[in-house]
Amino acid sequence: MSLFEESSKITLINLGGPRSPEEVEPFLKDLFLDPYVFDLPLWEPIRKRLAVWIAEKRAPRVAGTYRSMGFGGGSPLVSETEKQMLALVSSLEKKSKRKWNGRVLMTCGFPNLRDVLSQNDKPSSNNFFLPLYPQYSRSTVLSTAKKIESLTGELPFGKPGWVSSFSSDKRFLDASASLISDFFQGNLDAKDFLHLDTKNLPKNWNQIDLVFSAHGIPMRLVRKGDSYVREIEATVEGIVNRLRQKGFSGETHISYQSRVGPAKWTEPNTKEVLKRLGSSGKDIAVYPVSFVSDHLETLEEIGVELKDLALQSGANSYMRIPAFGTYPLFIDFLADLILETQSRFD
Repeated sequence: MSLFEESSKITLINLGGPRSPEEVEPFLKDLFLDPYVFDLPLWEPIRKRLAVWIAEKRAPRVAGTYRSMGFGGGSPLVSETEKQMLALVSSLEKKSKRKWNGRVLMTCGFPNLRDVLSQNDKPSSNNFFLPLYPQYSRSTVLSTAKKIESLTGELPFGKPGWVSSFSSDKRFLDASASLISDFFQGNLDAKDFLHLDTKNLPKNWNQIDLVFSAHGIPMRLVRKGDSYVREIEATVEGIVNRLRQKGFSGETHISYQSRVGPAKWTEPNTKEVLKRLGSSGKDIAVYPVSFVSDHLETLEEIGVELKDLALQSGANSYMRIPAFGTYPLFIDFLADLILETQSRFD
C-alpha cells in the first residue's frame, strides 16, 4: 500500500487575508465579488462592477491599516492558520496512529481554493475539509461550500469529509471558557499568541465587563434566514455558563463589529457598547467570539481602534483576549471532531 493510500488529508479553510501589500487589492476584489458576502438586490453584472469599484477605492486605506499592524504590510491570518494546521496534524497523528497530510486554503486571496481544487479533490472519507468558522453563516460557510461545489461539481454539505460548524459542541464551549480563564490567570505563553498583553491583568477579573464581539453581518442575510445571530447568542450563553462555574460574576455583553457600508447590520455595534461601558468607567475585556485566529479584526480593530475608543470614553481599563490560535484544548477538539466525522463514514 502506498503512503498516499495509508494517509488521510485535512484542509483548513478560512476567509483569507493579504500576505503582502501587493495582495491587498486582489483580496478585496475576491471578497466583494462573492455574492454571499457582498449580497445586494442588484442585477449581477451591476453588482460585480460595483464590487470591483469598492475594492479598488478601499484598497489604499486598507493597505495602510495592514502596514500599521507590523506584519510586513499584510495579514498574519494565513501564517497563523498554517501554524494551526501543523498543530492539528500532530494531534491527529497522535490520536489516530496514522499519517496525516495538511494544507491551508483560503476563499479570498491566496492560497486560494480555485487554484487547487478539482473534481478529483473533493471532501471524502479520506479527504477532510474544515472551514474555521464556529458559527454558520451564508457569508462564510455557505459561501465556502458553494465555491467548493463550483470547483468539484458537488455541494459538500452532509458528504463524507465535510466537517460542519461546531459552535454548539460542548468541547468547543469548554475550550473557549478555559482560554478566557487562562488569559486572566496569566497562564498563556506570549510566544504562542500575537501581541499578547498580560502586563496589567486585573486582580478582580471575575468582576469585569466581558464583551463578546462577533463579526457583524448585514440584516439582509438575517432576513433570508441566516442562523448566525442565534448561534452567536447560544455560543455566548454556553461560554458564560462555564465561566460562572469558574467564579466569574461580572456583566456580559454581545456586540457586532466590522460593519461596512450604509446598510443596516447586526446590532448592537461593538463601538456603541464600548462607548457606553467606557462612559461608566468600567473595566472591560473583549473576546472575539466568532474568530479562531488573530488577524486584522482582532489585532487592529479590537486591539487598537476599539481600545482607544473605550479608553477615550472613560473606561478604567481595557483588555483584548486573544483568539484560539494553537491553544491545545482547541486543537485537540478539532482533531477529535475530524476523527468523529471520519468514523461516521467508515
